[in-house]
Amino acid sequence: QVQLVESGGGLVQAGGSLRLSCAASGRTFSFSMYAMGWFRQAPGKEREFVAAINWSGETTYYADSVKGRFTISRDNAKNTVDLQMNSLKPEDTAVYYCTARIAVRTTDDYPFWGQGTQVTVSS
Repeated sequence: QVQLVESGGGLVQAGGSLRLSCAASGRTFSFSMYAMGWFRQAPGKEREFVAAINWSGETTYYADSVKGRFTISRDNAKNTVDLQMNSLKPEDTAVYYCTARIAVRTTDDYPFWGQGTQVTVSS
């Protein structure tokens, strides 16, 4: 079993920054073997890919809508993955989910998901 717990969401003004963090744990879960991803879902919209990072942290992927503003990173010693979000826009408002799977994907076929953290960007 894998547990993913997100933190760091909140309310911020447009142009501001937030840093989301995801702590991963599990009895037989080897964090450094897993790719990690962030997805988001806004009210009334489908869930969408935001960013992903491979097991080593050497390769990252971003949605076009966040490229240049968001940065995904991981710390395999601490079993955490972060999403630094800068220059936030109202359209970034959504519930953000941390995900894990063996091979990195930009589609949402991740077997493990956190409970989500709300990010609200005011205009």
